Amino acid sequence: MDLMGMMGKLKATQQRIEETKNRLDTVLIDEQSADGQFKITLTANSKVKSVEISESLLEDKDQLEDYIVVVMNKALEKAIKVNQAELDVVTKVDMPMIPGMEDLFK
Repeated sequence: MDLMGMMGKLKATQQRIEETKNRLDTVLIDEQSADGQFKITLTANSKVKSVEISESLLEDKDQLEDYIVVVMNKALEKAIKVNQAELDVVTKVDMPMIPGMEDLFK
């Protein structure tokens, strides 16, 4: 087993993972309520970039809170899927298979 070569591949993979995470900060996920009164934009790393709330929602605290929860959860779900898919590509393609560690990067 070429331990030095494997360590080099691990380091290169770690670097590609970091590069992918940095790139995912620029991938935007938009989500909105069915009626368009509440909109949110997240990065694929689940960081909120913007929120838009219609004037009419500001008069109904309960409805606004419901919209925030529903729309935020939908946006987070999308962001997590994009994030995981991108990182899976890097780890599956670039990771050297080390016996006994197959499940570590799933």
